[in-house]
Amino acid sequence: MEKLTYFTPSYNRADFLPQAYEALKRQTRKDFVWMIIDDGSTDNTKEVVAPWLNQSEFKVEYYYKQNGGLQTAYVEALKHITTELCMCVDSDDYLTDNATEILLNFWEEHGSDDYAGIVSLDCYPNGNMVGGYFPDGLRTVNFKQTRKGNHGRDENDVAMLYRTKAYEITTPARTYPGEVSLNAERQFLQIAEKYDFLILNQPTVVVNYQPDGMTGNIFKSYFRSPNCYVDYRLQILGTNGFGLKKYVQTAVHYIAECKIAKRKVFNKELKRGWIVVAAYPLGIVWYRWLKKNAFKADSFAMTENKKAK
Repeated sequence: MEKLTYFTPSYNRADFLPQAYEALKRQTRKDFVWMIIDDGSTDNTKEVVAPWLNQSEFKVEYYYKQNGGLQTAYVEALKHITTELCMCVDSDDYLTDNATEILLNFWEEHGSDDYAGIVSLDCYPNGNMVGGYFPDGLRTVNFKQTRKGNHGRDENDVAMLYRTKAYEITTPARTYPGEVSLNAERQFLQIAEKYDFLILNQPTVVVNYQPDGMTGNIFKSYFRSPNCYVDYRLQILGTNGFGLKKYVQTAVHYIAECKIAKRKVFNKELKRGWIVVAAYPLGIVWYRWLKKNAFKADSFAMTENKKAK
């Protein structure tokens, strides 16, 4: 009986999915499901996936939906997941060979309904850790404290395995015509209000950032989906438990994205408005920089530079 579902939102990533599939075949424990959520791909994803659906090493499921972005792919996946645990593995990433074994063994020994799930580590293909390790002796951590600058870590990315039932307390983000919802953190933040993660201080996912991925297109995405980003910043500003630096950074982005979306900065949904007032000049500077540079700046190259360190 499967205990864990890995789900992979995918948009025109037929060339990368075989890498993920081969990594799953190398798993030292096979009691999992791999669920591919095809977010309206126009390439040959369906044809690539088809031969895997009937293989017997582990269960593979494929679901096609109209393109709507990462957040809507999460919502679609949760409609179909029946296992106790679930974990998103991005379409350009893949698991370390023993990921399933160490995750399930760790959960079977330490897990309970008192936790959101397990947070483990990401690494680059060259073996370097993304952001570094959590401090020795730290047993649990809240999602809000997995961000850059907390616990000595210098990058945001971590691998997050959730109890599927933890998602029952969440509500998905609003959608807007013509925009794709790129960020699933709204649900993560809602879960974080009630649960902490257990820490597994080992790498389980190899990240392989691509120029056409979310990381590589982050500046452009502010213009392509500004309303979705405004809602995301509002969520953070309304959530307790972050440090002042995080709220100020969020306020700067929020102001710029409101300008892009042509939405009022000050409204009844806004919390911590005094921070937004203080950050307003910086927000306008950031907005002007984005207008001038968003479609020219190479955010992928910035990520590659970090990876090389």
